[in-house]
Amino acid sequence: MSSARQELLCLLATKSFRLGEFKLSSGGTSDYYVDCRATTLDARGSQLTGQVFLEEIRQRGWRPQAIGGLTMGADPLVVAVAVTSGEIHGFLVRKAEKQHGTGQRIEGFREKGARVVIVDDVCTTGASTIQAIETVREFGFEIVGVMCLVEREEAKGRPNVEKAAAPAPFVSIFTATDVRREHVKLKEEALPPIFAVAADCELCGRPAVTNMPRNRCEVHKA
Repeated sequence: MSSARQELLCLLATKSFRLGEFKLSSGGTSDYYVDCRATTLDARGSQLTGQVFLEEIRQRGWRPQAIGGLTMGADPLVVAVAVTSGEIHGFLVRKAEKQHGTGQRIEGFREKGARVVIVDDVCTTGASTIQAIETVREFGFEIVGVMCLVEREEAKGRPNVEKAAAPAPFVSIFTATDVRREHVKLKEEALPPIFAVAADCELCGRPAVTNMPRNRCEVHKA
């Protein structure tokens, strides 16, 4: 994992991930919540988001002219990639057509036939991503790839998006499991050491001096 990718994961785990009981936009409930905007709208988080998405796009050789998605989850991602790349334009897909002016559904870059990448912050059922895919194809863009920052791995989100995106591939930068694991690890590392009583180091068998989060001797406690 690149250093930028690891730092972005750390920010998501500290700024965006919460354990508890939450109601989701899909109507279901969950024991955790991921608010990606707390990271993607953070100054450093925005830099990292643009860098990581751009690295993935270039690695896959998609060569898009523009990047976009459904407002507002996609908004910070689109701006971050456009600014970081200096050459990939941005567009946003409204949830409904404007009732005034030109009445257009797509704002920003609007060159029909252009190669584009669709992005979203979180994929649960995939409904918002699919809405963007359908609107963009109807407009006349050619979708070369679909990306999300965090895939929740539930509610058939991946197969739903893959079906709608085909033949374009669907890529998630992280899964919810990745973010949860990092969140728990960082919480454990932040706990103060507690002196062990009658315990041996799990690594070498010497007398342990700490047992939080593991039984460790003086040599291995770090």
